[in-house]
Amino acid sequence: MAEAAEFQGTTPAPALRRFRHIATVLTGLLVFLGMIQLPSAPAARADVGGSRTVGVSIDALTPGAPTQNDKITVSGTVTNKSRSTVTAGHVGLRVGPLLSTRSEIDDIGDRTSFSPGTDGAELSGHTQKIGKLQPGVSREFSLTLPTKDLNLDRDGVYQLGVSLSGQTADQPYERVLGIRRTLLPWQPSGTDGKKTKLTFLWPLISSTRLTGRTESDQQQTPVFPNDDLAAELAPGGRLQQLVALGKDLPVTWVIDPDLLATVEAMTKRYQIAGPDGEDTPGEGQAVAKQWLGQLQSAVVNRQVVALPFADPDLASLAHRGKNVPGTLGHLQSATELAATTVDTILQVKPRTDFAWPVDGAIDSSIVDVATSAGAHNIIARSDSLREPDGSPYAPTAARQIGGGNTAVVADARLSTAFEGDLTRAGDASLAVQRFLAQSLMINKQAPENERSIVVAPQRLPTTSQAQAMAAALGGLSDSRWTQPLDLGDAAKAKPDPSASRHVPGSGAYPDSLRSQELSTEAFTAVQETQNALNNFKVILTSPERVVVPFGSAIMREMSTSWRGDPAGAADFREEVTSNLTTLTQQVKLVDKSDATLSGRSATIPVTVKNGLLQGVTGLYLRLESTQPNRLKVESEQPVKIEGGHSQSVKFETRAYANGPVKLRAQLYTADNQPVGERVEFTVHVTSVTLMVLLVIAGGVFLLVLAGLRIYLKRRRSGNREPSGDGPDTGGEGPSGDGGPGSDEPERPGDPATDAGTRSGRPSGPGEKVER
Repeated sequence: MAEAAEFQGTTPAPALRRFRHIATVLTGLLVFLGMIQLPSAPAARADVGGSRTVGVSIDALTPGAPTQNDKITVSGTVTNKSRSTVTAGHVGLRVGPLLSTRSEIDDIGDRTSFSPGTDGAELSGHTQKIGKLQPGVSREFSLTLPTKDLNLDRDGVYQLGVSLSGQTADQPYERVLGIRRTLLPWQPSGTDGKKTKLTFLWPLISSTRLTGRTESDQQQTPVFPNDDLAAELAPGGRLQQLVALGKDLPVTWVIDPDLLATVEAMTKRYQIAGPDGEDTPGEGQAVAKQWLGQLQSAVVNRQVVALPFADPDLASLAHRGKNVPGTLGHLQSATELAATTVDTILQVKPRTDFAWPVDGAIDSSIVDVATSAGAHNIIARSDSLREPDGSPYAPTAARQIGGGNTAVVADARLSTAFEGDLTRAGDASLAVQRFLAQSLMINKQAPENERSIVVAPQRLPTTSQAQAMAAALGGLSDSRWTQPLDLGDAAKAKPDPSASRHVPGSGAYPDSLRSQELSTEAFTAVQETQNALNNFKVILTSPERVVVPFGSAIMREMSTSWRGDPAGAADFREEVTSNLTTLTQQVKLVDKSDATLSGRSATIPVTVKNGLLQGVTGLYLRLESTQPNRLKVESEQPVKIEGGHSQSVKFETRAYANGPVKLRAQLYTADNQPVGERVEFTVHVTSVTLMVLLVIAGGVFLLVLAGLRIYLKRRRSGNREPSGDGPDTGGEGPSGDGGPGSDEPERPGDPATDAGTRSGRPSGPGEKVER
């Protein structure tokens, strides 16, 4: 409309004239700026494309969170990664924009190309000449300057870049050839709002080792598979560094009692298993004693949380193990053992009411299993128990999830800040600065709200990761925006009303974690070993000598340390089972050769050997005949043997017929559970000898003769009756049956003597033997 008015000779309104004047000035200015930048446009593109020529590493930024009066030092290395020589090189600092979100912090360090619009201008007067840099050559740099020269006008998190500028032969003009960015949290004085209460868990956990095997001595000298733990305890080792660093930090110690029990065993004599079966003495007694002493000092007046013994895999138990009868009972036992172990070795009363699933990943079944053993506080993580609608706001960690249980939800970004390989100084430095920046950004989200944030790092931090964690906590030591808090107090903090309390279902559990779980078959094997231990311990006079080492080994079979290592877990279970079997086989029946029984009754001895150092009792030896009609055996005898002795148990037998009879001997407990292998042997029954057979044959012959004689007499008597002889003139009467009136003399042992007193039914086997 304005253009139409102007072309028609009309006069614009005053406001319109002013608008047109401003628009004309702005247009002219933009054209002018565009003309100035046109010649440098190709160079800017070259800057972007060539900024990967040189690799820049920021190895240290000290202090990590400077104050107004500090001087900061940025040091590191530059490396020429191209095939061209860099000339006229120098290193400079660039302050980028103030970051406003936690996601922006995540992205720092991922970009390696130079971005003129966001990386900022090089700080004047704070550069270091590098000079000529040959291909593949590295040079160190170090820049120190007062923080006021950074011109940081507002509190918050800034991007800080270190760039190398120089020339190459193909492009002989100065340009940015490499850049690396880090983060600079800027809170020069205490926060105007409320400080964030920060709880940092300091895990003291190691891989499981002991299988329950001990030497055959009174001291039960433990046998370790290797001496790797001694290296972790030695100066500079992972566990030594965790204790040395943690003793000066405001942390909550989270300890696996299995580690304490294992190290305590190393303070005395122990053996290392050899590949050829020859054990060698362990050499870590000194470092084990030193480490335990340092740990005892470090935890004085500190809160200690004891995980269930051997750190059982709660998710595996919930998803794969709970349907195996008896499995959940191990969790209760592990919790009880945890308290006594920590109290005995460290002389502190630990908290055992916290459960820590792997990576803080939970679902309803994990919560049910974890709380079944008395832990009513579940350490979860914010990438598992997520905030509604993906809100970036970090609420207070504690919140009620029903059933009197509390979820303590650790912040995922802070908890994972020290994962990965941090052996390179540049990676470790960036991890520290990212942690400091995220903690400040959380405080800036709502400085008027007092919140409690929990950090639950990886279970097995490496030495370099532990050092980075300590450096980060050291950067917060002046408590400008955070304040340390124990885990127990964090669990009691007032929850945010809007914090998520919804525990996800089992379908939400990450597949990557589920694939690492112990299998159902593994838990079945665990329970089989436990059953074998239960059957064995009831016959021992000192059961604790077996129950303690093997009960602990069975708990170790369910440890989280087996995640992602099914072969290692299976080997460990086999080793435990094999060691227990070897022990149970020390109580056994001695093999018996075949025997000959040459009498109607005899005693058969069976030898029981006890190769243990302790006695056995409550055993019963049962001897069974496969043919009791030939050979009857006294059924069972009680067995009680001192350690290192053998006992011959005698059984009364009774033979009924000749021939081979197989006998089976088996040891049983009082509740009829078999112990050891069954022994079988054959007894050749010859109780009816040749002489006895001749006597029996003679007796039968006499019976036949007597019967024939009676028959002939009766026949002759019958022949006389027609001749008129009276019935009382023959004189045989009863005496003809060989009675008392017979003229035949009575023969001792004549079978006819008691034939009339026997029943008319056939005689049984027992009656036969009594003749």
